[in-house]
Amino acid sequence: MKRQFLSIVATAVAGLAFSALPVQAQTKAPEKVTLMLNWYLYSEHAPFFLGKERGFFSEEGIDLEIQEGRGSAVTAQAVAAKSATFGYIDVTTMIKAAAKGAPLKSTGVLFQVSPMSVMGFTDKNIRTPKDIIGKTVATTPGDSMSQMWPLFLKMNNIQPDQVKIVSGDGQTKLNAVMNGQADLLLGYVMDQAIKLQDATGKSVTPIKFADSGVNQISSGIIANKSFIAENPDLVKRFMRAATRAAEAAEKSPEAAVDAMLKANPKAGVRDTLIVGMKQSIALYHTKETANQRPFRVSMKNVNDSLDLLVQYGGMEPATRGKPEDYVTLEFLPSN
Repeated sequence: MKRQFLSIVATAVAGLAFSALPVQAQTKAPEKVTLMLNWYLYSEHAPFFLGKERGFFSEEGIDLEIQEGRGSAVTAQAVAAKSATFGYIDVTTMIKAAAKGAPLKSTGVLFQVSPMSVMGFTDKNIRTPKDIIGKTVATTPGDSMSQMWPLFLKMNNIQPDQVKIVSGDGQTKLNAVMNGQADLLLGYVMDQAIKLQDATGKSVTPIKFADSGVNQISSGIIANKSFIAENPDLVKRFMRAATRAAEAAEKSPEAAVDAMLKANPKAGVRDTLIVGMKQSIALYHTKETANQRPFRVSMKNVNDSLDLLVQYGGMEPATRGKPEDYVTLEFLPSN
């Protein structure tokens, strides 16, 4: 009896000793999560570094590793193969892959306004679509912007033969504008516009496709469908932290850029990265989602993007499906 009593006391003391340990010692270790980006570091990636620096992900029990990417398609393949936990890519690229059977879904769309633009140096005074007539435009055949280019021209009553086209890869386009072989190029407002400005020190004026009614959803978070089904709580925690990170970047784009440069000093030039970050923030919301938190896209926007993919993006009508087949909002914080 005495031995049993002593055993009970010892157990109680051990329990008290455990309860006296710091809370961190009692909680499980953070879950390692990789976020693979769509490309090398540039402005739009900065919020994730700010979220990591401010502890938003660690507060959710997530040990986040941010990896650079080599294109949206490559990142989509990595997420489909589960070699990356989440991807941050062009969601329309994911949709086209998912329509062909890739087990992918977006858990939130950050860029709800398309960054696609036709752009040139401000001193050329090309500021409206009509100013493009008679000019030379550098494009990359087959990319998403060149696919939407005919629709942009149509929406502005410009005939294709009223514009001269020169073709090349991404760097060739930049070089063509910088050396005067082209007046303009097709590019993203927070990417190629910043590269042109960094390389030359000259101001760049983008003419956004979206301002002419040619709008597709763009960058967002994607994950493997089976991973989502097996880890709903982790997905919810990740999206909660990512939402807070985007909101913090909206309030302080400078802090977001500084966090990225602190993690990778070679990510770019601070002043132009800040310009790019501000341009990125301008793409976070449409009029329909102006009062919503980041990533909560309108399903009408997704539906309109599917229509554009079928009409101009090479998507087979039979595989179109519904917005809910490709994007879910259930893991986003509601308030």
